[in-house]
Amino acid sequence: MSAGSVRVDSWLWAVRVYKTRSQATAACRAGHVKIGGASVKAAQAVKIGDQVRIRIAGFDRILVVKQTIVKRVSAVTAAESFIDETPPPPSREEVALAPRRDRGAGRPTKRERRELEKLRGRDESGSTSYDD
Repeated sequence: MSAGSVRVDSWLWAVRVYKTRSQATAACRAGHVKIGGASVKAAQAVKIGDQVRIRIAGFDRILVVKQTIVKRVSAVTAAESFIDETPPPPSREEVALAPRRDRGAGRPTKRERRELEKLRGRDESGSTSYDD
């Protein structure tokens, strides 16, 4: 049941991160799966101790491989195959404070965009200067 290294798509399916192996393969193809900070293909080998970062529903899930398994196993055994280092999700208050545009309001104007950038605390020095 355990091997030295297995394909990352097979491992993600076996530990029940994705319902099907084809979903895991599609996530790898889309660049949502990273090992050691680099996007990987579905055939990339995953070994014990590797940190796998998966982007699901806009949030990153960070798993450290504790055991490599090839076949899909019970939920209890699957949970024992990795260490979940995912940070807790933001609180409802933090999510509610995020500004959102009304549906159908169209694209923001330049003034609205600058106000949003200022509100988010992004650096405004990104503009280019053509003075030499």
